[in-house]
Amino acid sequence: MDEEIRIANEFAVVTVRKVQTNAGERLEIAAPKKDSKIHLDAVALESLTWQDPELFSDLLEEPHGPE
Repeated sequence: MDEEIRIANEFAVVTVRKVQTNAGERLEIAAPKKDSKIHLDAVALESLTWQDPELFSDLLEEPHGPE
């Protein structure tokens, strides 16, 4: 639908784009190397802003779960 934005660093590559689904517009966030993607609506995106930054630090500390 719209132009894809690519965000990358030495650890990851992520693409972001707006897509049209049967349920309306969504933001698609994809990790091509992991063959993984998610579609988020406005409420889901807004809910990310309600979180404390520590939540994201904790998630990134063990991104694939405890060993």
